[in-house]
Amino acid sequence: MPQHIDPRNQAALVLMGLLVVLTLVEMALSYWEDRKYYETRDTLTNIYLTSLAVATNFCVKVFTFFILDYTYQHYRLFQIQNIFWYWFVLVVVQDFLYWVLHYTGHYCRMFWAMHVTHHSSEHFNFTTGFRSTVFEPLYRVFFYLPLAFMGFNALDILYAYLITQLYGNLVHTQYKIPLPKWYGWFFVTPAHHRVHHASNIPYLDKNMGMVLIIWDRLFGTFRDEDLPEPVKYGLTKQPEDMGPVNVLFHEWKALLHDVKNAPDLKSKIGYFIHPPGWSHDGSTQTARMLQREYREMEEAHKKHETAA
Repeated sequence: MPQHIDPRNQAALVLMGLLVVLTLVEMALSYWEDRKYYETRDTLTNIYLTSLAVATNFCVKVFTFFILDYTYQHYRLFQIQNIFWYWFVLVVVQDFLYWVLHYTGHYCRMFWAMHVTHHSSEHFNFTTGFRSTVFEPLYRVFFYLPLAFMGFNALDILYAYLITQLYGNLVHTQYKIPLPKWYGWFFVTPAHHRVHHASNIPYLDKNMGMVLIIWDRLFGTFRDEDLPEPVKYGLTKQPEDMGPVNVLFHEWKALLHDVKNAPDLKSKIGYFIHPPGWSHDGSTQTARMLQREYREMEEAHKKHETAA
């Protein structure tokens, strides 16, 4: 039996243990205070999707490691020697590449069809963080390839992803966490992530960051939790059937239905690559269209109130 555990593994185990404890505490408090943050079927669905994601990760683990390691061994362009800057740059760039991956999952319908499972819950709690994008491990490695080109080895890339993923799970809570104002300028907070999981029109496709919120501030996808009405979690159009198969494939069914009924090849391809809500005949609306319409209605309402 090994006498020494790698400090990286120790840190990961401590964080995972902390997350499990916090989940149990939040669950107990929710029931004790009758907040209804948890619902039995929803929590079981989260566990089911987590199990599928773990199985998918396990199946592609060797493939993922091979691609990253092969690129690192044969095509790395440089390597940072200073250990502090090595890990600092790795975590920051990895977090940015996650933002790109996440943005793609919201603005390309083919990827949204896979990512939608994570947003399909009408509840928001620590177990929602485990409601995984089950098929993401099949393509995630290609978004992280730049790290291998930059001279980061495969194990370190995977470890950095694990740590940032654990942080991302910790912001899935409705409890108001008192954090200093400066913290929310740089890091993702539970308030930021509540916005991300909301189906309120102004909140759609906002706050994509995992650890750092600076990417959203830089690229125009940031939104404060500032609406007067409560946050409504889930999808703008919630599927009626939330069974174990449909929760995974309902958006694929809708996408393939739209592709089948598209009049030409250009429109068929468009349904795969354009954002959710895009249609060849303009009969449906994307999140940006809905938000533009929402702003116009707000402005018209303000003008009416001023005139009155």
